Amino acid sequence: MEQGIIDRFEGELAVIEFGEDMRDIPKNKLPYDSKIGDVLIFEGDTITIDRASTAKLRNEIEELMKGLFEEE
Repeated sequence: MEQGIIDRFEGELAVIEFGEDMRDIPKNKLPYDSKIGDVLIFEGDTITIDRASTAKLRNEIEELMKGLFEEE
């Protein structure tokens, strides 16, 4: 099992971040409702969205953004 995060889409490819590595994967191999920032689980030929990890990551990013834009 391997986890990756969708960094961006470039045409028909999804650029997936696997820690320090970036890999291009055809968008048609991903779940149909995949979005930038989704955490994906790769198990053999099966790719699924880890919805719990995605929600946690989005919340963490939201909190960081709030901290950056708070008035001092």
